[in-house]
Amino acid sequence: MPRPRSYSETDIAAAALAVIDHDGLAALTMRAVAVRLGLGTMSLYRYVSDREQLEGLVVDLVLSAVDTTPPPGLPWNEQLTVLVERVRAAAAAHPQVIPLALTHRHTSANVLRWAEAVLGVLTAAGFTEDRRAIALRCLLGHLIGSIQMDHLGPLSGAGTEAMARLSPEAYPLLAETAREAREVTAGDEFRRGFHILLLGLRASLDEAAETGPEVTNRRTPRGGT
Repeated sequence: MPRPRSYSETDIAAAALAVIDHDGLAALTMRAVAVRLGLGTMSLYRYVSDREQLEGLVVDLVLSAVDTTPPPGLPWNEQLTVLVERVRAAAAAHPQVIPLALTHRHTSANVLRWAEAVLGVLTAAGFTEDRRAIALRCLLGHLIGSIQMDHLGPLSGAGTEAMARLSPEAYPLLAETAREAREVTAGDEFRRGFHILLLGLRASLDEAAETGPEVTNRRTPRGGT
């Protein structure tokens, strides 16, 4: 009689990711993953302890191919653009995993490596203390938010079309903006929005140079960066 097959963490993560991609994040359960693997639910517990561990494995799988080395010889803003674009490219194929990246940002090895690389670029550019923490949060917010918005409500989607048909008398600006937005691609929306964010970060650095080092006793909010 052949021995039962052994599964690696990558096998488990790939099965969990397949469940998410096919049926949505809410469908991720120990039982669903076990079925994908041809196991009994209790047998899966030999490999992972619970859904939380499953989620972490999925996040690491999706981000495993992301190069976290900042490209040398580029200005800090271009280095950040490359680092963020790499994550966006990896995650855009699995948009329902994005909330898990935020949930597991403290424990996922690949998320931690990426965050360390981004913080290295920010530090070299002159961001310190609160400014550095807020800058990282802004970058994460734009990255996660843009992928979710493109997945749930893309500019080329039905929501924009509906707003474009609004009464121009009642909603002149919203209707006009929606008509124009239909021509904006997801990539262009992301890059132009990110450019605006980088301009704000540069302005923050200029402000810091004018006012001198920040003096603050504020603590980082609970939950961390």
